[in-house]
Amino acid sequence: MAGTGSLLRALDCRACGATLAPDFVVGPCPSCGHTLLARYDLDRLDGARWFRSLGERPPGLWRYRELLPVRDAAFITGWGEGSTALLPLGPVETAPGVEVLVKDDGGLPTGSFKARGMAAAVSRARELGLTELYVPSAGNAGIALAAYTARAGLRGRVYLPESTPRAAKEACALYGAEVIEVPGTIREAGTAARERERGRGSFDVSTLREPYRVEGKKTMGLEIVEASAPGALPDAIVYPTGGGTGLVGMAKAFRELRSLGLLDRSPRLYAVQPEHCAPVVRALRDGATRITPWEDPRTIAPGLLVPAPFASERVLEAVRETGGAGATVTDRELLDAMRSLARHHGLSVSPEAAAPYAALPRLLADGRIRPGESVVLYHTGTGIPFSADRLEQEIAPPPR
Repeated sequence: MAGTGSLLRALDCRACGATLAPDFVVGPCPSCGHTLLARYDLDRLDGARWFRSLGERPPGLWRYRELLPVRDAAFITGWGEGSTALLPLGPVETAPGVEVLVKDDGGLPTGSFKARGMAAAVSRARELGLTELYVPSAGNAGIALAAYTARAGLRGRVYLPESTPRAAKEACALYGAEVIEVPGTIREAGTAARERERGRGSFDVSTLREPYRVEGKKTMGLEIVEASAPGALPDAIVYPTGGGTGLVGMAKAFRELRSLGLLDRSPRLYAVQPEHCAPVVRALRDGATRITPWEDPRTIAPGLLVPAPFASERVLEAVRETGGAGATVTDRELLDAMRSLARHHGLSVSPEAAAPYAALPRLLADGRIRPGESVVLYHTGTGIPFSADRLEQEIAPPPR
């Protein structure tokens, strides 16, 4: 056994206070059904020395191995995912006086940030002896599960809404996963998946329904801190929000770094959603403790078509504890942002990843972001599978 040095100690439920040992397979909290989060024995880590040592380690998310859940390195599954660049975007006409940075995960294996979460979840699943995994997905998570189960020699099944872009369906099948199409949104795909999988001995790696995808997503926050010059931590991170795991993960990363004495403040987290599917933004605006499902959800961004995110309490908590907020954008603004980023900045982004750029003018107008601040736009996926002309046809005409 080649130990990773993981300091994984327990699984905690922030909803009911339950604590579980992490050495057996578990999904949501057995006591209350909410999400479980991994806890590490941070008292055993010299934070300053650990942080200095990162510069001597190979790139990739497993450089943070002490704060990740896999204990035996033999079970780590992946292709060196992580360590994506944090780069200045350059002058942005719609955000005068703001330093705009881009964290671009479009170059990760499988083409999106979902590679981070699935690398951690599938690696830990192998370590716990699981052999069959499934996920309901709007596209990118399904592609990532298919790829990582193929890499690990496990069986994978992906439940996709029928409206999922054909390229995503074909990618899942190419990796060898079984693809099941379901009418409706990811909410209906999730219901169908759990009904069909009941009693089969398979394991659900849906967003926040198991403890370890969020640990992979946590590395987004760890990388932003590591890439920032001393005293130059970004003021805000603007993030496209579907299920919201990335928000929970980044907030968790900042929490752990504060416990290690490595951070005295956190960047503000801003959740961006399309105007016709914005349950998280609505709950933030209304001061609600959880979301209510969005009626008649629609958008050209399949990864943001999540009308009822699971564990929404944790998503809202992540935004609020950093002093952040929410913003909505129209489908027209998403498409315009995709084109602007491509033509003026040379960036290929999906409609989901275009959402932070599209939201910048609104966040400035609302005073959420101010001139003189530095802001990270989190680009979650490549735009290569998407046709701007086809998306143009999908935008609903304005009502007369």
